[in-house]
Amino acid sequence: MADVNLLPYAIAWAVFALVVILLAFRRKSISAQEDDTLHLGGGSEEHVKQQEEVAKKLAKLDLWGKVLTVILVLAGLALGVVYGLQIWEATSRQSF
Repeated sequence: MADVNLLPYAIAWAVFALVVILLAFRRKSISAQEDDTLHLGGGSEEHVKQQEEVAKKLAKLDLWGKVLTVILVLAGLALGVVYGLQIWEATSRQSF
């Protein structure tokens, strides 16, 4: 296996990790607007509508967050494996 410069891939992975972190902060800011009270009485249609909108936003962010986190972990593992293989091959070529 040829030695591949992993620095561009590591930088891309770090940028991707930053996107996932920013997505988590965005979810936290939206969930801060969430109203956890149950509105049952008359005149609460506006509150229910607002709760539904926030719930839809959170559901969408949760889906993207889960998918992107899995991709991030898999890409990190792949980078780690390639780096480990390169280190292993480099040390096996050295003569003592």
